[in-house]
Amino acid sequence: MNKLLIAGLLLAVAHPALAQAAKSPKDAMIADADAATARAPVEEQAAVSKGSVTVKGKAIGYTATAGTLTIRDDNGRPTGSIFYTAYTAEGANRPVTFFYNGGPGSATVWLHMGSFGPVRVKTDKPVYVTPDQYAVTPNPWTLLDKTDIVFIDAPGAGWSRPLGDKQAKDFNGVDQDGDAFARAITRYVAKNNRWKSPKFLFGESYGTLRSGVVARMLEERGVSLHGVALLSTIMNYGVRQAGYDQNYLTLFPGYAATAWYHGTLPGQKPADLDGFVNEVRAWVSGPYAAALAKGSAISAAEMDAVARQMHAYTGLPVDFLKRAQLRVELPHFMTELLRPRGLSVGRLDARYTLPPTDLNAASPDEDPASTAITGAYVAAFHDYAVKTLGVKTDLPYKLSAREPGWNWDWSHRPPRGGVQTTPNTAVDLAYTMRANPKLKVLFLNGYYDMATPFYGAEFDAAHMLLPAELNRNIKFTYYQSGHMIYLAESELAKMKDDVAAWYDEALK
Repeated sequence: MNKLLIAGLLLAVAHPALAQAAKSPKDAMIADADAATARAPVEEQAAVSKGSVTVKGKAIGYTATAGTLTIRDDNGRPTGSIFYTAYTAEGANRPVTFFYNGGPGSATVWLHMGSFGPVRVKTDKPVYVTPDQYAVTPNPWTLLDKTDIVFIDAPGAGWSRPLGDKQAKDFNGVDQDGDAFARAITRYVAKNNRWKSPKFLFGESYGTLRSGVVARMLEERGVSLHGVALLSTIMNYGVRQAGYDQNYLTLFPGYAATAWYHGTLPGQKPADLDGFVNEVRAWVSGPYAAALAKGSAISAAEMDAVARQMHAYTGLPVDFLKRAQLRVELPHFMTELLRPRGLSVGRLDARYTLPPTDLNAASPDEDPASTAITGAYVAAFHDYAVKTLGVKTDLPYKLSAREPGWNWDWSHRPPRGGVQTTPNTAVDLAYTMRANPKLKVLFLNGYYDMATPFYGAEFDAAHMLLPAELNRNIKFTYYQSGHMIYLAESELAKMKDDVAAWYDEALK
């Protein structure tokens, strides 16, 4: 090799720009952009800060850790960087609770900033408030007096990302997602030596379906739980598909509660919501269920009688109910209930209202409950994460893992039987309760939640078909709120007392 060629090669090595000179401008730009792309770290990260919160007159000091957990496959290869925020207080073998939202594919910003952490976005009444009007305040209803708290973002959401040759789609499925969470929880337990700590799961919405899978996977892997809290439950998607009679039965008590709230009942409004809902429950499980079971064989007289009773419980027009063949789809309910007032009601929280673009529409333009809070929660979280938690990353915080081409694998392999094409993870939770008879389960339900109706949670629990002694490990609580019970301060306070009492029972 001649000296001139050697010198050229050495110069190229010393000056990388010269080595790339042969690339086209487009290729060079792509290479530069790829080199500058923000990527999740394989090495676990942690930003640590201190804080204090007062609960019932007692100051609780805590350590906040915002960081990542690297999950690995069975061969030790990294598969995901999972973002979490942990709040821990002093004390030996304190309980630890793992919180997550649903979606599927949602980040856990909602539970983190609204429920039981040491700070919360201040919300109360079901109205739209702009982000600048929201304040992040100390949370007097935090659960830190009972348990350490770990909020976890789903793979591909928040600041959680795939690693190695894994892609977001590799986690997009009932069992794939459940496995990722089980591995993240196990990693947190191992990393922080929390093996002897009592452990709890707290999932919201799709997170309740996830909890059935995660609880079973953890139990099978030697990580036993003390309790599973299910906020706004949907564990059985099979019976809630449009067209199934059970779907309409599940929704109707919530329709009646919503009508009670908005004052659309044709008769005198009952003073007691709980008593009214109990009456509706009894009617739904009896005459209404019997009527729907007959299908088109129902007589005209019975259809008329059932439609008139539905009208009495909701105020919906009798003719409208007959045209619907007694089966009121949720979008139709949302637009029809307050149509005379020029309003549609919310899905996540039927107390929220918005005027529709088209007063003749059969479905609402959007969910007013979601619209009312999203901007405020996002702004508040970003400000808090950077200024207080000390998070430093170039990755964008994704509210959801759902992107163009997103697809969720709804198939599920339960602990026994064949593969489910539509998941019912109440089967998994029942299996786990049989394997771990000390496990306590708490269902937390909002009367005005149309996304995951409370009557559906009752159906799921009743069809776990547990023996009487295990059924005693299940508790239900109810609130005059919607999907996100914690938005209303009065209901959050009540829920805190209920959950705190449940922890005391679970830890006996």
